[in-house]
Amino acid sequence: MKQPMIEKVTVNIGVGEGGDRLEKAVKLLMKLTGGKPIRTKTMKRIPAFGIRPKMFVGTMVTLRGKSAETFLKQGLASLSNKIKTSSFDKYGNFSFGIKEYIDIPNVRYDPGIGVFGMDVCVTVGRKGFRVKRRRVKASSIGSAHLLKREDSMNFIKEKFGVEVIV
Repeated sequence: MKQPMIEKVTVNIGVGEGGDRLEKAVKLLMKLTGGKPIRTKTMKRIPAFGIRPKMFVGTMVTLRGKSAETFLKQGLASLSNKIKTSSFDKYGNFSFGIKEYIDIPNVRYDPGIGVFGMDVCVTVGRKGFRVKRRRVKASSIGSAHLLKREDSMNFIKEKFGVEVIV
């Protein structure tokens, strides 16, 4: 029960506009992850950027299980298996950015898509964390069972061979 595990990997591409570029980003996420991406909407109006509420501006996909681990290995390989300590939060989750999708090993440039960057957010947890998030009889988790930042760093070092740098 104390062994950390990858709960989910969320891959996000923020395009900033709808239309053709958004469709290309959706196509790219399908190609890279094999998952079904959803489109994300804005919640506020920002006149300086020409954004209004309920406008589609990005896309994301959530991966779990083996597909999450394989994509995470590829994503970390694009960073030369190095990640900063500042990428980790106090609960052990971490995130990093990929500037261009062609940095991922074995991925070729597609002129029909163009160049996009993406954010990768990884949720790390332990067995039993569902107790906190479930709808029926949700309960708190004891402090001894909570995942700490250092536990997550050690888990990522051991499982994926990543060097955590300052």
